[in-house]
Amino acid sequence: MKEALSKLWSAYRKYGFARFASRLLAWLRANVLDCLSPAVLLYPQRCRAVIEEMLAGDYARVLLWRSSFGYASPLFQRPQHMAHALSRQRCLVIYEVTTATDGCAALRQIAPGLWLFNFNNVLLRRMLARALERSSLPRYIQLYSTDWKLSARALGRCAKRGYGILYEYIDHLSPALSGTAALPRAITEKFDYAMAHREVTVAVTAERLRRDVLRRRGGENLVFASNGVDTAFFRRFDRYSFEPDFLSILAKGKPIVCYYGALACWFDYALVKALAATGRYSVVLIGLKYDTSFDAQLPAPVPDLYYLGPRDYRVLKYYAREAAVLMIPFLINDITRATSPVKLFEYMALGRPIVTTDMDECRQYRSVLIGHSHAEFLSQVERALTLRDDPAYLAALDADARANDWSEKAAAIVEGLRAREQG
Repeated sequence: MKEALSKLWSAYRKYGFARFASRLLAWLRANVLDCLSPAVLLYPQRCRAVIEEMLAGDYARVLLWRSSFGYASPLFQRPQHMAHALSRQRCLVIYEVTTATDGCAALRQIAPGLWLFNFNNVLLRRMLARALERSSLPRYIQLYSTDWKLSARALGRCAKRGYGILYEYIDHLSPALSGTAALPRAITEKFDYAMAHREVTVAVTAERLRRDVLRRRGGENLVFASNGVDTAFFRRFDRYSFEPDFLSILAKGKPIVCYYGALACWFDYALVKALAATGRYSVVLIGLKYDTSFDAQLPAPVPDLYYLGPRDYRVLKYYAREAAVLMIPFLINDITRATSPVKLFEYMALGRPIVTTDMDECRQYRSVLIGHSHAEFLSQVERALTLRDDPAYLAALDADARANDWSEKAAAIVEGLRAREQG
Protein backbone atom coordinates (compact mmCIF):
# COMPACT_ATOMS: atom_id res chain seq x y z
CA MET A 1 0.00 0.00 0.00
CA LYS A 2 2.84 2.40 0.86
CA GLU A 3 4.41 1.84 -2.57
CA ALA A 4 1.09 2.38 -4.34
CA LEU A 5 0.53 5.65 -2.47
CA SER A 6 4.04 6.77 -3.40
CA LYS A 7 3.28 6.05 -7.06
CA LEU A 8 -0.01 7.94 -6.86
CA TRP A 9 1.67 10.97 -5.27
CA SER A 10 4.33 10.94 -7.98
CA ALA A 11 1.64 10.83 -10.68
CA TYR A 12 -0.25 13.70 -9.02
CA ARG A 13 2.88 15.88 -9.00
CA LYS A 14 3.66 14.97 -12.62
CA TYR A 15 0.20 15.51 -14.16
CA GLY A 16 -1.67 17.92 -11.90
CA PHE A 17 -5.14 17.28 -10.45
CA ALA A 18 -7.25 17.14 -13.63
CA ARG A 19 -5.06 14.69 -15.57
CA PHE A 20 -4.33 12.71 -12.41
CA ALA A 21 -8.05 12.27 -11.71
CA SER A 22 -8.66 11.19 -15.31
CA ARG A 23 -5.83 8.63 -15.16
CA LEU A 24 -7.01 7.35 -11.77
CA LEU A 25 -10.54 6.76 -13.10
CA ALA A 26 -9.09 4.97 -16.13
CA TRP A 27 -6.97 2.79 -13.84
CA LEU A 28 -9.99 1.90 -11.69
CA ARG A 29 -11.95 0.91 -14.77
CA ALA A 30 -9.07 -1.18 -16.10
CA ASN A 31 -8.32 -2.95 -12.84
CA VAL A 32 -11.81 -3.29 -11.36
CA LEU A 33 -14.62 -2.95 -13.91
CA ASP A 34 -12.83 -4.68 -16.79
CA CYS A 35 -12.13 -7.74 -14.65
CA LEU A 36 -15.63 -8.85 -15.67
CA SER A 37 -16.39 -8.21 -19.33
CA PRO A 38 -19.99 -8.82 -20.47
CA ALA A 39 -18.68 -10.22 -23.77
CA VAL A 40 -16.76 -12.94 -21.91
CA LEU A 41 -19.56 -13.69 -19.41
CA LEU A 42 -22.31 -13.90 -22.03
CA TYR A 43 -20.38 -15.56 -24.84
CA PRO A 44 -17.74 -17.84 -23.27
CA GLN A 45 -17.85 -20.36 -26.13
CA ARG A 46 -17.09 -17.67 -28.65
CA CYS A 47 -14.11 -16.51 -26.56
CA ARG A 48 -12.80 -20.09 -26.29
CA ALA A 49 -13.09 -20.46 -30.06
CA VAL A 50 -11.11 -17.25 -30.63
CA ILE A 51 -8.39 -18.44 -28.22
CA GLU A 52 -8.16 -21.78 -30.06
CA GLU A 53 -7.93 -19.90 -33.35
CA MET A 54 -5.18 -17.72 -31.90
CA LEU A 55 -3.14 -20.78 -30.87
CA ALA A 56 -3.64 -22.63 -34.16
CA GLY A 57 -0.95 -20.88 -36.20
CA ASP A 58 2.46 -22.20 -37.19
CA TYR A 59 4.35 -21.09 -34.07
CA ALA A 60 7.50 -22.32 -32.37
CA ARG A 61 6.57 -20.97 -28.93
CA VAL A 62 4.15 -18.72 -27.03
CA LEU A 63 5.23 -15.60 -25.16
CA LEU A 64 2.88 -14.02 -22.63
CA TRP A 65 3.99 -10.42 -22.21
CA ARG A 66 2.90 -9.51 -18.68
CA SER A 67 3.28 -5.85 -17.80
CA SER A 68 1.39 -2.62 -17.15
CA PHE A 69 3.08 -1.02 -20.18
CA GLY A 70 0.06 -0.69 -22.48
CA TYR A 71 0.40 -1.26 -26.20
CA ALA A 72 -1.15 2.12 -27.08
CA SER A 73 0.97 3.99 -24.55
CA PRO A 74 2.18 7.39 -25.80
CA LEU A 75 5.71 5.99 -25.37
CA PHE A 76 6.13 3.41 -28.15
CA GLN A 77 9.19 1.67 -26.77
CA ARG A 78 10.97 -1.67 -26.51
CA PRO A 79 7.89 -3.69 -25.41
CA GLN A 80 5.85 -2.91 -28.52
CA HIS A 81 8.81 -3.05 -30.91
CA MET A 82 10.02 -6.35 -29.50
CA ALA A 83 6.50 -7.81 -29.59
CA HIS A 84 6.26 -7.12 -33.31
CA ALA A 85 9.79 -8.36 -34.00
CA LEU A 86 9.30 -11.60 -32.03
CA SER A 87 5.97 -12.25 -33.76
CA ARG A 88 7.89 -12.29 -37.06
CA GLN A 89 10.18 -15.00 -35.67
CA ARG A 90 7.43 -17.64 -35.31
CA CYS A 91 6.57 -16.56 -31.78
CA LEU A 92 2.95 -16.10 -30.78
CA VAL A 93 3.06 -12.98 -28.64
CA ILE A 94 0.09 -12.40 -26.33
CA TYR A 95 0.49 -8.83 -25.09
CA GLU A 96 -1.13 -7.73 -21.85
CA VAL A 97 -3.25 -4.65 -22.40
CA THR A 98 -3.77 -1.72 -20.13
CA THR A 99 -7.42 -1.09 -20.88
CA ALA A 100 -6.98 2.50 -19.74
CA THR A 101 -5.07 3.14 -22.99
CA ASP A 102 -5.70 0.11 -25.22
CA GLY A 103 -9.49 -0.10 -25.27
CA CYS A 104 -9.46 -3.90 -25.33
CA ALA A 105 -11.79 -5.54 -22.79
CA ALA A 106 -11.07 -9.09 -23.99
CA LEU A 107 -8.64 -9.97 -26.82
CA ARG A 108 -7.86 -8.63 -30.27
CA GLN A 109 -5.37 -9.45 -33.01
CA ILE A 110 -3.33 -6.49 -34.22
CA ALA A 111 -0.77 -8.25 -36.43
CA PRO A 112 0.04 -11.82 -37.52
CA GLY A 113 1.26 -13.60 -34.39
CA LEU A 114 0.52 -10.62 -32.11
CA TRP A 115 -2.61 -10.36 -29.96
CA LEU A 116 -3.71 -7.93 -27.29
CA PHE A 117 -5.15 -9.70 -24.24
CA ASN A 118 -6.87 -8.50 -21.07
CA PHE A 119 -5.20 -10.57 -18.35
CA ASN A 120 -7.21 -8.64 -15.73
CA ASN A 121 -10.29 -10.55 -16.86
CA VAL A 122 -10.26 -13.60 -14.58
CA LEU A 123 -12.48 -15.84 -16.71
CA LEU A 124 -10.63 -15.00 -19.92
CA ARG A 125 -7.28 -15.62 -18.25
CA ARG A 126 -8.41 -19.06 -17.10
CA MET A 127 -9.61 -19.93 -20.61
CA LEU A 128 -6.18 -19.10 -22.00
CA ALA A 129 -4.38 -21.05 -19.26
CA ARG A 130 -6.43 -24.20 -19.98
CA ALA A 131 -5.88 -23.88 -23.73
CA LEU A 132 -2.12 -23.53 -23.21
CA GLU A 133 -2.08 -26.60 -20.98
CA ARG A 134 -3.47 -28.60 -23.93
CA SER A 135 -0.84 -27.19 -26.28
CA SER A 136 2.57 -28.78 -26.83
CA LEU A 137 4.22 -25.45 -27.59
CA PRO A 138 6.87 -24.11 -25.19
CA ARG A 139 5.35 -21.21 -23.29
CA TYR A 140 6.94 -18.32 -21.46
CA ILE A 141 6.07 -15.46 -19.16
CA GLN A 142 7.93 -12.43 -20.53
CA LEU A 143 8.41 -9.42 -18.25
CA TYR A 144 10.47 -6.32 -17.63
CA SER A 145 12.83 -5.82 -14.71
CA THR A 146 11.29 -2.39 -14.05
CA ASP A 147 7.67 -3.55 -13.99
CA TRP A 148 6.03 -4.17 -10.64
CA LYS A 149 2.77 -5.87 -11.59
CA LEU A 150 3.58 -9.59 -11.22
CA SER A 151 5.05 -10.87 -7.97
CA ALA A 152 7.97 -13.27 -7.62
CA ARG A 153 5.54 -15.71 -6.02
CA ALA A 154 3.38 -15.58 -9.16
CA LEU A 155 6.45 -16.34 -11.28
CA GLY A 156 7.19 -19.35 -9.10
CA ARG A 157 3.64 -20.65 -9.58
CA CYS A 158 3.93 -20.20 -13.34
CA ALA A 159 7.24 -22.07 -13.40
CA LYS A 160 5.63 -25.00 -11.55
CA ARG A 161 2.92 -25.12 -14.22
CA GLY A 162 5.50 -25.50 -16.97
CA TYR A 163 6.11 -21.92 -18.05
CA GLY A 164 9.58 -20.68 -18.80
CA ILE A 165 10.46 -17.18 -17.63
CA LEU A 166 11.97 -14.54 -19.94
CA TYR A 167 13.21 -11.72 -17.71
CA GLU A 168 14.34 -8.59 -19.57
CA TYR A 169 16.88 -6.71 -17.47
CA ILE A 170 16.63 -3.34 -19.18
CA ASP A 171 17.77 -0.66 -16.73
CA HIS A 172 19.58 -0.03 -13.49
CA LEU A 173 16.94 -0.59 -10.81
CA SER A 174 16.21 2.82 -9.32
CA PRO A 175 13.27 4.59 -7.62
CA ALA A 176 13.81 7.42 -10.14
CA LEU A 177 12.60 5.06 -12.86
CA SER A 178 9.79 3.44 -10.90
CA GLY A 179 8.44 6.81 -9.76
CA THR A 180 8.38 5.85 -6.08
CA ALA A 181 10.22 6.92 -2.95
CA ALA A 182 11.85 3.48 -2.71
CA LEU A 183 12.05 0.51 -5.06
CA PRO A 184 8.81 -1.51 -4.94
CA ARG A 185 9.21 -4.97 -3.45
CA ALA A 186 7.68 -6.51 -6.58
CA ILE A 187 10.66 -5.22 -8.56
CA THR A 188 13.38 -6.28 -6.13
CA GLU A 189 11.82 -9.68 -5.42
CA LYS A 190 11.47 -10.53 -9.13
CA PHE A 191 15.09 -9.49 -9.68
CA ASP A 192 16.19 -11.73 -6.83
CA TYR A 193 14.10 -14.57 -8.27
CA ALA A 194 15.69 -14.20 -11.72
CA MET A 195 19.18 -14.12 -10.25
CA ALA A 196 18.54 -17.16 -8.02
CA HIS A 197 17.01 -19.37 -10.72
CA ARG A 198 19.40 -20.13 -13.56
CA GLU A 199 16.64 -21.72 -15.63
CA VAL A 200 15.24 -18.19 -16.09
CA THR A 201 16.33 -16.70 -19.41
CA VAL A 202 17.71 -13.23 -18.74
CA ALA A 203 17.96 -10.79 -21.65
CA VAL A 204 20.14 -7.76 -20.90
CA THR A 205 20.27 -4.52 -22.86
CA ALA A 206 23.64 -3.13 -21.73
CA GLU A 207 27.13 -4.41 -21.02
CA ARG A 208 27.02 -3.09 -17.46
CA LEU A 209 23.89 -5.16 -16.83
CA ARG A 210 25.49 -8.21 -18.47
CA ARG A 211 28.44 -8.00 -16.10
CA ASP A 212 26.06 -7.70 -13.15
CA VAL A 213 24.29 -10.92 -14.16
CA LEU A 214 27.57 -12.74 -14.74
CA ARG A 215 28.69 -11.76 -11.25
CA ARG A 216 25.46 -12.93 -9.65
CA ARG A 217 24.59 -16.15 -11.51
CA GLY A 218 27.02 -16.78 -14.38
CA GLY A 219 26.34 -16.90 -18.11
CA GLU A 220 23.79 -19.73 -18.28
CA ASN A 221 20.61 -18.70 -20.17
CA LEU A 222 21.97 -15.17 -20.61
CA VAL A 223 21.20 -13.22 -23.79
CA PHE A 224 22.51 -9.81 -24.86
CA ALA A 225 19.88 -7.86 -26.81
CA SER A 226 20.27 -4.10 -26.59
CA ASN A 227 17.55 -1.75 -27.75
CA GLY A 228 17.14 -1.17 -31.44
CA VAL A 229 15.25 0.55 -34.24
CA ASP A 230 12.60 -0.15 -36.84
CA THR A 231 14.90 1.01 -39.62
CA ALA A 232 12.30 0.88 -42.37
CA PHE A 233 9.82 2.99 -40.38
CA PHE A 234 12.38 5.73 -39.71
CA ARG A 235 13.19 5.97 -43.40
CA ARG A 236 9.62 6.12 -44.64
CA PHE A 237 8.08 9.59 -44.83
CA ASP A 238 4.77 10.97 -46.01
CA ARG A 239 3.64 14.57 -46.17
CA TYR A 240 3.46 16.24 -42.77
CA SER A 241 2.47 19.80 -41.80
CA PHE A 242 4.21 21.36 -38.81
CA GLU A 243 2.42 23.61 -36.36
CA PRO A 244 3.21 27.38 -36.34
CA ASP A 245 5.52 27.17 -33.31
CA PHE A 246 7.89 24.77 -35.03
CA LEU A 247 7.65 26.63 -38.33
CA SER A 248 8.78 29.78 -36.53
CA ILE A 249 11.85 27.91 -35.23
CA LEU A 250 12.65 26.72 -38.76
CA ALA A 251 12.25 30.28 -40.04
CA LYS A 252 15.02 31.53 -37.75
CA GLY A 253 17.50 29.70 -39.97
CA LYS A 254 19.78 28.50 -37.19
CA PRO A 255 20.94 24.85 -37.17
CA ILE A 256 18.55 22.83 -35.02
CA VAL A 257 20.04 20.64 -32.31
CA CYS A 258 17.25 18.33 -31.18
CA TYR A 259 16.51 15.85 -28.40
CA TYR A 260 13.36 13.81 -28.05
CA GLY A 261 12.45 11.54 -25.15
CA ALA A 262 11.75 11.70 -21.44
CA LEU A 263 12.75 14.85 -19.58
CA ALA A 264 13.77 13.56 -16.18
CA CYS A 265 16.26 13.88 -13.35
CA TRP A 266 18.99 12.22 -15.45
CA PHE A 267 18.76 14.91 -18.15
CA ASP A 268 21.57 17.49 -18.15
CA TYR A 269 19.63 20.75 -18.21
CA ALA A 270 22.75 22.83 -17.55
CA LEU A 271 24.30 21.38 -20.70
CA VAL A 272 21.42 22.30 -23.00
CA LYS A 273 21.33 25.80 -21.46
CA ALA A 274 25.05 26.13 -22.22
CA LEU A 275 24.39 24.98 -25.79
CA ALA A 276 21.62 27.54 -26.23
CA ALA A 277 23.81 30.26 -24.68
CA THR A 278 26.23 30.03 -27.63
CA GLY A 279 23.58 31.73 -29.75
CA ARG A 280 24.51 29.52 -32.70
CA TYR A 281 21.69 27.01 -32.56
CA SER A 282 18.00 26.50 -32.03
CA VAL A 283 17.94 23.88 -29.26
CA VAL A 284 14.70 21.89 -29.46
CA LEU A 285 13.42 19.52 -26.75
CA ILE A 286 10.46 17.22 -27.42
CA GLY A 287 9.00 14.85 -24.87
CA LEU A 288 7.14 14.11 -21.69
CA LYS A 289 8.04 15.73 -18.37
CA TYR A 290 8.77 12.46 -16.58
CA ASP A 291 9.17 14.12 -13.19
CA THR A 292 9.43 17.63 -11.72
CA SER A 293 13.04 18.22 -12.84
CA PHE A 294 12.19 20.16 -16.01
CA ASP A 295 10.15 22.81 -14.21
CA ALA A 296 12.73 23.03 -11.43
CA GLN A 297 15.70 23.40 -13.80
CA LEU A 298 14.01 25.51 -16.48
CA PRO A 299 11.53 27.69 -14.56
CA ALA A 300 11.70 30.50 -17.13
CA PRO A 301 12.19 30.71 -20.91
CA VAL A 302 15.79 30.53 -22.17
CA PRO A 303 16.74 32.27 -25.46
CA ASP A 304 17.21 29.77 -28.32
CA LEU A 305 15.90 26.88 -26.17
CA TYR A 306 12.47 25.58 -27.20
CA TYR A 307 10.31 22.99 -25.46
CA LEU A 308 7.59 21.64 -27.76
CA GLY A 309 6.00 19.19 -25.34
CA PRO A 310 5.32 15.55 -26.25
CA ARG A 311 4.54 14.40 -29.78
CA ASP A 312 2.95 11.21 -31.03
CA TYR A 313 5.61 8.60 -31.69
CA ARG A 314 4.50 8.25 -35.31
CA VAL A 315 5.42 11.87 -36.11
CA LEU A 316 8.60 12.33 -34.03
CA LYS A 317 10.72 11.41 -37.04
CA TYR A 318 9.42 14.41 -39.00
CA TYR A 319 10.72 16.82 -36.37
CA ALA A 320 14.00 14.97 -35.92
CA ARG A 321 14.60 14.97 -39.68
CA GLU A 322 14.67 18.78 -39.61
CA ALA A 323 17.57 18.77 -37.12
CA ALA A 324 21.16 19.38 -38.13
CA VAL A 325 22.33 17.41 -35.08
CA LEU A 326 20.54 14.95 -32.79
CA MET A 327 21.71 14.70 -29.19
CA ILE A 328 21.37 12.77 -25.94
CA PRO A 329 22.53 15.13 -23.17
CA PHE A 330 22.30 12.90 -20.10
CA LEU A 331 24.05 13.20 -16.79
CA ILE A 332 26.41 10.31 -16.07
CA ASN A 333 25.17 8.20 -13.18
CA ASP A 334 24.15 4.62 -12.40
CA ILE A 335 21.00 4.93 -14.50
CA THR A 336 22.62 6.32 -17.64
CA ARG A 337 25.70 4.08 -17.44
CA ALA A 338 23.37 1.10 -17.78
CA THR A 339 20.94 2.49 -20.35
CA SER A 340 20.63 1.54 -23.99
CA PRO A 341 18.70 4.52 -25.41
CA VAL A 342 16.13 3.54 -28.03
CA LYS A 343 16.46 7.00 -29.51
CA LEU A 344 20.17 6.42 -30.20
CA PHE A 345 19.37 3.82 -32.84
CA GLU A 346 16.45 5.83 -34.21
CA TYR A 347 18.80 8.78 -34.65
CA MET A 348 21.15 6.49 -36.61
CA ALA A 349 18.36 5.42 -38.96
CA LEU A 350 17.44 9.07 -39.56
CA GLY A 351 20.95 9.73 -40.87
CA ARG A 352 21.69 12.78 -38.75
CA PRO A 353 24.95 13.37 -36.83
CA ILE A 354 24.69 12.23 -33.20
CA VAL A 355 26.31 13.76 -30.12
CA THR A 356 25.92 12.24 -26.65
CA THR A 357 27.49 12.50 -23.26
CA ASP A 358 29.85 9.74 -22.14
CA MET A 359 27.36 6.90 -21.68
CA ASP A 360 28.79 3.40 -21.74
CA GLU A 361 26.45 2.08 -24.44
CA CYS A 362 27.11 5.03 -26.76
CA ARG A 363 30.90 4.69 -26.83
CA GLN A 364 30.98 1.55 -28.95
CA TYR A 365 29.53 3.08 -32.12
CA ARG A 366 31.66 4.80 -34.75
CA SER A 367 28.75 7.04 -35.70
CA VAL A 368 28.39 8.61 -32.22
CA LEU A 369 30.40 11.67 -31.16
CA ILE A 370 31.05 11.69 -27.41
CA GLY A 371 31.33 14.75 -25.23
CA HIS A 372 33.13 13.90 -21.98
CA SER A 373 32.58 17.40 -20.60
CA HIS A 374 30.29 20.32 -21.36
CA ALA A 375 33.05 22.03 -23.33
CA GLU A 376 33.77 18.92 -25.39
CA PHE A 377 30.06 18.32 -25.98
CA LEU A 378 29.73 21.81 -27.47
CA SER A 379 32.82 21.19 -29.56
CA GLN A 380 31.41 17.91 -30.82
CA VAL A 381 28.19 19.64 -31.88
CA GLU A 382 30.29 22.00 -34.01
CA ARG A 383 32.12 19.04 -35.47
CA ALA A 384 28.85 17.24 -36.15
CA LEU A 385 27.71 20.09 -38.38
CA THR A 386 30.65 19.38 -40.69
CA LEU A 387 29.65 15.71 -41.02
CA ARG A 388 26.12 16.18 -42.29
CA ASP A 389 27.12 15.40 -45.88
CA ASP A 390 30.23 13.33 -45.22
CA PRO A 391 29.86 10.04 -47.17
CA ALA A 392 32.01 7.98 -44.79
CA TYR A 393 30.18 9.24 -41.72
CA LEU A 394 26.74 8.70 -43.28
CA ALA A 395 27.80 5.16 -44.20
CA ALA A 396 28.76 4.54 -40.55
CA LEU A 397 25.34 5.77 -39.41
CA ASP A 398 23.65 3.47 -41.90
CA ALA A 399 25.74 0.45 -40.88
CA ASP A 400 25.08 1.02 -37.17
CA ALA A 401 21.34 1.40 -37.77
CA ARG A 402 21.07 -1.80 -39.83
CA ALA A 403 23.09 -3.80 -37.30
CA ASN A 404 20.67 -2.70 -34.56
CA ASP A 405 17.35 -3.32 -36.25
CA TRP A 406 14.76 -4.83 -33.90
CA SER A 407 14.77 -7.97 -36.04
CA GLU A 408 18.36 -8.60 -34.93
CA LYS A 409 17.45 -8.14 -31.26
CA ALA A 410 14.50 -10.52 -31.52
CA ALA A 411 16.68 -13.10 -33.28
CA ALA A 412 19.14 -13.02 -30.37
CA ILE A 413 16.37 -13.67 -27.85
CA VAL A 414 14.84 -16.45 -29.96
CA GLU A 415 18.23 -18.12 -30.24
CA GLY A 416 18.57 -18.01 -26.46
CA LEU A 417 15.13 -19.54 -25.99
CA ARG A 418 15.81 -22.20 -28.60
CA ALA A 419 19.05 -23.17 -26.87
CA ARG A 420 17.15 -23.51 -23.58
CA GLU A 421 14.46 -25.66 -25.22
CA GLN A 422 17.04 -27.97 -26.80
CA GLY A 423 19.24 -28.15 -23.71
